Amino acid sequence: MPETETSRPNLDAIRAAARRIEPHVHRTPVLTCEAIDEVAGCEVFLKCENLQKVGAFKARGASNAVFSLTDAEAEHGVVTHSSGNHAQALAWAAGRRGIPAHIVMPTNAPMVKKNAVLGYGGIVHDCEPTLESRLEVCREVAEETGGTVIPPYDDDRVIAGQGTIGLELLGQVPDLDAIVVPVGGGGMIAGIAICAKALSPRLEILGVEPEVVDDAARSRLSGRIESHAGDPNRTIADGLRTTLGERTFPVIRELVDDIITVPESEIRQGLRLVMERAKLVIEPSAAVGIAATRSTAFRAKGYQRVGIVLCGGNLDLDALPSLL
Repeated sequence: MPETETSRPNLDAIRAAARRIEPHVHRTPVLTCEAIDEVAGCEVFLKCENLQKVGAFKARGASNAVFSLTDAEAEHGVVTHSSGNHAQALAWAAGRRGIPAHIVMPTNAPMVKKNAVLGYGGIVHDCEPTLESRLEVCREVAEETGGTVIPPYDDDRVIAGQGTIGLELLGQVPDLDAIVVPVGGGGMIAGIAICAKALSPRLEILGVEPEVVDDAARSRLSGRIESHAGDPNRTIADGLRTTLGERTFPVIRELVDDIITVPESEIRQGLRLVMERAKLVIEPSAAVGIAATRSTAFRAKGYQRVGIVLCGGNLDLDALPSLL
């Protein structure tokens, strides 16, 4: 069925998701840092999803999906493919419900994330580091186990769950001009955009992604889902290596005001700035929003009050020296 406003999650679905997941996830804090304000040239409000359960915003969508299942659907567990944060989140949420979670992970996923999945009780199935391999192994595991597939982003339940970030942020910080959101598969920015545009139509939604995986920016310009132009493994922002989904892209095309791309050097600088001055542990994917504030494209918009989603904090500490 073609994507329409009525077939996608709406504000009511996001509010229902907020009620459903409230017993399971954190209402994450919003913090400020004068050093980041100086770099951005405006007031910046950091929505700290790095302090969320499992260390990432993915706990929201995974919880909403898992606890939306009927008992019959949940009986054989859940299945997904993920490079890490959704993998952890689904394993954790499935454990909360007492059902098995089969997680297909690429062989180049950070070991800290794979170990976390195992720690949450997830069953890991290896695949090659390509989207095609992920999908194929995920399909095979689902057929073998009878589990319900919960995609990492291209799922209405997941999108609605991630949209609760916007619901919280707008309740915590009034009169924002824009919300800056990292873009990988698009589930988070789609959910936040649906929520924010319903509550405050004038508020702008700005996506950010690495220059070396600029598929979302190119997709927005071309009007169709674009694939990666090069090797997505070249970016240190491992959580943003996926392409947009059939469910997320139409929302982004309609509701997202702009997508900025940032070089790897600026992602590294953003990572260092947050860790040194805001005293927060974040992963590289969360640093892209900070990197965007240093860009000419961002400065030209003249924002005064901006929310930035720090999407995760699952940092491989052994890799930190090379990341910085």
